[in-house]
Amino acid sequence: MSPEVRTHVNMKPYRQALALPGLRSLLVVAVLARIPLTATGVTLTFHVVFDLGRGYGAAGLVGTAVTVGAAIGGPILGRLVDRRGLRPVLVLTGIAEAIFWSTAPTLPYPLLLPLAFVAGSLALPIFSVVRQSIAALVPEDQRRPAYALDSMSVELSFMIGPALAVALVTAISAQTTMYLVGGGIVAAGIALWVVNPPIREGTEEPSGPPQRVSRREWLSPRLLAVLALSAAATLVLGGTDVAVVAVLRASGEVGWTGAVLAIWAVASLAGGFAYGAVHRSFSPLALTAALALCTIPVGLGGAHWWLLSLALIPAGALCAPTIAAGSDAVSRLVPAQVRGEAMGLHGSAVTVGIAIGAPLAGAVIDASSPVWGFVVTGALGALVTLVVLPIELRRRRAAAATPPQVEADLTPAVR
Repeated sequence: MSPEVRTHVNMKPYRQALALPGLRSLLVVAVLARIPLTATGVTLTFHVVFDLGRGYGAAGLVGTAVTVGAAIGGPILGRLVDRRGLRPVLVLTGIAEAIFWSTAPTLPYPLLLPLAFVAGSLALPIFSVVRQSIAALVPEDQRRPAYALDSMSVELSFMIGPALAVALVTAISAQTTMYLVGGGIVAAGIALWVVNPPIREGTEEPSGPPQRVSRREWLSPRLLAVLALSAAATLVLGGTDVAVVAVLRASGEVGWTGAVLAIWAVASLAGGFAYGAVHRSFSPLALTAALALCTIPVGLGGAHWWLLSLALIPAGALCAPTIAAGSDAVSRLVPAQVRGEAMGLHGSAVTVGIAIGAPLAGAVIDASSPVWGFVVTGALGALVTLVVLPIELRRRRAAAATPPQVEADLTPAVR
């Protein structure tokens, strides 16, 4: 097969997905809207350290308050989207974001800390809403490339947002950057309100009063397994982020941190692109296990920045596919009436994983050496896959005993 034909075959899933009405504009808004959100952590850290004169521990507490608030508020906001629609939730969270970011730069630390928790719980739900809208806009058989594009857009946002925040803080001040970040978040909410992407497919819209679905009907062991795997994956990623900095600092090459993280991000983009282009799907369990196992030996790649970069590439290539597979699985495992709440739970799982992974790796590194940051977080991620493996095996046995047509109708499997 010629290179031209191979390229055509590989691009076909993306062309088909992007040709669907509404998906292209949704993804463009998603990339731009997520940039200010990805800049919030760095911006708050610099504000607490530089403007308020507190230590990095105090800054970490503010970040933890936002994270815990987001983990609690995500499913609640998702449930509101399911019941009240998208626009009322965007108005509520947009007002909350405007109040927080317009007052936070002038607040003393004792007030900033609890308000950060409130702001986190009422944060603009862009990540979960975009994933929910993809499920509404894209037929099931085309969601894999669509979620791969979404995962790659998240990677781009994280490449741009924090770096842009650092540049703004350096050029002007942390306080002014906070106003700019807040303005960007409010603008993102307005843009999403204008686009107003669907949260359910046309055929999924209720013809009468909305029917409530009990959590017992959709919060299944398989869904809980997917949520656990998503948390495990981001735990590994959060730990890797800290371990990379620690390894480079120990070797006196901390100045290369940006280059190493950029190579890791590019590998993730390449992996996400490949995942969306291939013709077969991979389960979140297999991808999370591969990500964890590829992360364990990264620290053994050597102290030099370029050796560390090479060692990171296999794990990096699995980052975007693993997150995309988790989103895709959640969209298939729940009815449309509760998809917002389920996506909120998925967002909480991702958030909790990162929140645990970074401090866990830091504690391990402080107690031993940077190499063990990769080993412990990777091993913990692998352990989670072993814990949920029986659920996957049980599903496969049930699928093998069920006629194909019945399984396709009743239990859409994640393959």
